[in-house]
Order: sequence, then C-alpha cells, then structure tokens
Amino acid sequence: MQDSLETRVCGWKEPVMFWLWSQAAGRPDAQRLAGLSGLTDIAFSTGDGRTLRGYRLAARTLPRKGYLLVLQGNAILADKLIGEFRRYAESGYDVYMYDYRGYGRSEGKRRLKAIVSDVREIIDFLNKQPYPRRLVYAFSFGGIVLLDAWQDAFRLDRAVVDSAPGRLSDYGCPQAYDPVRHLPADCTHMLFISGQQDRVVTPAMVREIEVQARQCGARVVNDEEFAHPFMDANPASRQRRQSQIEAFLLEEAR
Repeated sequence: MQDSLETRVCGWKEPVMFWLWSQAAGRPDAQRLAGLSGLTDIAFSTGDGRTLRGYRLAARTLPRKGYLLVLQGNAILADKLIGEFRRYAESGYDVYMYDYRGYGRSEGKRRLKAIVSDVREIIDFLNKQPYPRRLVYAFSFGGIVLLDAWQDAFRLDRAVVDSAPGRLSDYGCPQAYDPVRHLPADCTHMLFISGQQDRVVTPAMVREIEVQARQCGARVVNDEEFAHPFMDANPASRQRRQSQIEAFLLEEAR
C-alpha cells in the first residue's frame, strides 16, 4: 500500500514542485507557538504506516460544540497558522491542523495521491469522535485536497473552500484529480471564496468551479478586493474575509 500511495500521479514535475513548495514552507519553529494556550502536540498514524504531526487547539468552553479541521496551502506549516484560529476554540470548537505528508514534522514522501488519502483518513477519524458539529476550512492546495478526498460519508456540517482551482489536469495531473469533478450533489453546506486580486490562484482558475458550485447550491463569494488567503495587503480586507468565513462556519451554532 505504501508504494502505491507514494507513487507520483502528475508526472515528473510532481516531486519537484512538492519539493519547492516544502522548501517555501520552511522548517518547524516552536517559537511560533509561544503563549498559545490550550495547544496539544498530536500525531496521526496513516493506513500505510506514516506518522503525521500536528496540533490541536482545545475548545475553551464545555461541552464542546464540534471540531474545525484546517487544511492549509502547500507552502505553509501548521505551527505558523494555527494561532489564527483561536476564535473557534473560544467558540467551543477543537481546532485541528496537521503538516502534510513529507512537510515539517510529518513522515513520508510528498505525493498528491498520498496526501488526498491522508485527509480522507483524518476526516473519517474525526467523524468517529463524539463531536456534535463537523467543520472544515480548506484554502488553496487544501481546497484541492478536500474536494479530491470528498466522500458522501463525510457528512460535514459546514465546509469552506477558499481560493482553490477547478482543474489540475491543465498541469499534467489526471482528470480524476480535478476538484471540479468532485463537488457533491448537494453543496448547500459549502462556501466558496475567491478574490479578484489573487495572483496565486487567479480568477480564471476558479471560474469553472464557482459556476458549478452555484449550480449545486453553494454560497459563492468572489470579492474584488481579496488576494490569496492570508496574503491580503489590506488588513481590513483580510479581516472581512475571516469574518465571512467565521460567520458561515458558526452560523448554525449561534
């Protein structure tokens, strides 16, 4: 199983690009977590024997309302970003974030097929825990992985896909890995976000998936001021984006 999961599916460029992205992500730095209360270092064992390392930010109120799984872009580590989601812990949610396979402190080779499998296993695991509500925020590469891993059995209460392209086949990957092919039949529990100022995942790259997301009932926000997630030059735009995400994810719990 290990060899089949860690086989490249997008040609010779796949390991090269993942190496470049992992270099951009940098090395783990525990200093980024200083002063972050309620944080636990966690590990997840995959079906093929790899250990993924990450963090859980514990809910500040009991009983817990649910979980939030954050699926980040492909050039960022969990220790750099998990502190951004403290407001969810304050609202009663356990927040989970892992380094992808082969990134940071996680074992294994960086391969698309394997990372998609890992995310599917993590969501299956979290859904077996006694959480009342199940939330996912996935941005950039994380949005690709979430949709490629999608199963009807996930039964997520809310999911946000922020700035994820609709197609990977334009870059040498099989059409089976095109996120646009994996939208659920019912998207009424989903929010898709993109920005006209995004130079990483451009408006043209999200146009098709946004059209189809609307057709299956998703909410779609294409904002003329938004850049790529966590890269907005205007702090007000960044705050407005996060406020919209939080309002959508926590809406049913209010």
